[in-house]
Amino acid sequence: MTTGLLALTSAFALILAVELPDKTLVATLVLTTRFRAWPVFAGVVGAFAVQCLIAVVFGHVLTLLPKTVVAAVVAALFGIGAFMLLREGFSTGTDGEEDASRIGPGPVAFARSAITSFGVLFAAEWGDASQLATAGLTARYGHPLAIALGAFLALVTVAAVAVFIGHKVRARIRPKLLQRGAGFAFAAFTAAALWQVFAV
Repeated sequence: MTTGLLALTSAFALILAVELPDKTLVATLVLTTRFRAWPVFAGVVGAFAVQCLIAVVFGHVLTLLPKTVVAAVVAALFGIGAFMLLREGFSTGTDGEEDASRIGPGPVAFARSAITSFGVLFAAEWGDASQLATAGLTARYGHPLAIALGAFLALVTVAAVAVFIGHKVRARIRPKLLQRGAGFAFAAFTAAALWQVFAV
């Protein structure tokens, strides 16, 4: 497997695992209960594209720094992501989004629905674990296009799941378990990056 393909598949698998139980799926699901599916999907995908671009540019800038500094920044990014995911995964709160399904889709214009969806998901993804992961993977692998594509495809997959079968997925998969698994994966990436810092 080439490095670019490895970067793409790593980004896809990690972002998918991070986002399936995250607020991205929930926010998209809630939006589809208020607006029609296609404008929501269009707005959400647009937000993901912009956020992936921002994360990849940030990660690419990191590659211009010395390797030890890059490894330290990557460790910090994944460490923050691990903390966020494990905190959510082990929290005792309930998933309070079920009542959103009671609201029916409203007859709102396509553009307004798409713009609203874009704004909600752009704000939700800012500084999110997936954005940190995308930046960290870009700095680690040095393949910004492959990382961006993998992360974007994962986010679009999550959006599609939320728009079309999100309520069924949430009934069958325990989000807390996925968050814990993703959190431990982030912790492993943190440890690997720290090893690079102190092994020099």
